[in-house]
Amino acid sequence: QNMSDAMAILHKLQTGLDVNVKFTGVRVFEYTPECIVFDLLDIPLYHGWLVDPQVADIVKAVGNCSYNQLVEKIISCKQSENSELVSEGFVAEQFLNNTATQLTYHGLCELTSAVQEGELCVFFRNNHFSTMTKYKGQLYLLVTDQGFLTEEKVVWESLHNVDGDGNFCDSEFHLRPPSDPETVYRGQQDQIDQDYLMALSLQQEQQNQEINWEQIPEGISDLELAKKLQEEEDRRASQYYQEQEQAAAQVQVRKHGAGFISRVIFPTQQVQGAASPASTRQSGSNERKRKEPREKEKEKEKNSCVLL
Repeated sequence: QNMSDAMAILHKLQTGLDVNVKFTGVRVFEYTPECIVFDLLDIPLYHGWLVDPQVADIVKAVGNCSYNQLVEKIISCKQSENSELVSEGFVAEQFLNNTATQLTYHGLCELTSAVQEGELCVFFRNNHFSTMTKYKGQLYLLVTDQGFLTEEKVVWESLHNVDGDGNFCDSEFHLRPPSDPETVYRGQQDQIDQDYLMALSLQQEQQNQEINWEQIPEGISDLELAKKLQEEEDRRASQYYQEQEQAAAQVQVRKHGAGFISRVIFPTQQVQGAASPASTRQSGSNERKRKEPREKEKEKEKNSCVLL
C-alpha cells in the first residue's frame, strides 16, 4: 500500500510536495502521503520552525498543532466570545508573524544538535526543499538559486542565523564570495519569478484529478502498469508546461504592465478556430488603410530638410 501511495504522488516531484510542519520538533510533521516518499527512500526530512519552550504563553497557544491546524485555530479564536481563547489566538497569530522566515533560533539550535556530522538530508522552509549537510559542526545548504548558475565555486551556503544571509563556500567548504553581486541580484530576481511560477503550478496541481488506483485491476502486469503511468505522466507534463507558459506570460504582465497582455497569444487560443474569410479580408483592407498614411508621412520626411 505504501508503494502504491508513493507512486501516486511521484508526479508531484515536478512541482513540489505538500508537507505540514509541527512546531514541537525538527523532524515532526503531520503525516501526509507526501511523507511516504522520504520514508521509503530513507531520506531524513527536517525543519526549524519551533516554539521556544521557555516562552510559556506561546507554548500554550500553539500546543501540538500543525501549521494548518494553527491557522484554523486562529480563525476560530477570533470569532470566539471567550476572552481567553481570543488571547490565545492573538498570541498564536503574533508567533506566525514574528517567525515568517519559518526558522527560529531555538529551531536552529535543535537542528544543529539533531543533524549528524556528514549527514545528507532535506531541509524544508518556506515551501522549499533544500539539500542540507553538516560539516565541522556547521550546517550548510546546497546553493541552487539561478543567480549562482555561473558561479562554479559557490556550492554551499552556511545556515547560522534565521535571516538567510549565510556565507558562501565551495565544494570543500572554503569561503568563496560571489564574484559579481549584480549578477547574483538579477539571478535572485529570476528565482523570485520562478517561485511565483511554482506557486501557480502548485495551485493548479491541487486542482488536478489524482489517479484512481482502485480502478486499476489487481492482476495487471508491470509493463501495462508502467504504460498507464507513462500515459498519465505525459498528460500531466503537457498540461504542466502549458500552464507554465501561461504563468510566464502573467509574470511578464506583472513586470511591464497590463498593456503587454494584448501581445500575448496562448497556444490554446490558436487552436480554437481560424478566422473567417470575410474577417480576413476586412482586416487586410484595414491594414492597407493604416499603411497609406504612414507611407505618405515617410515620403514627406524624406523630402524635408533640417535647419541647424
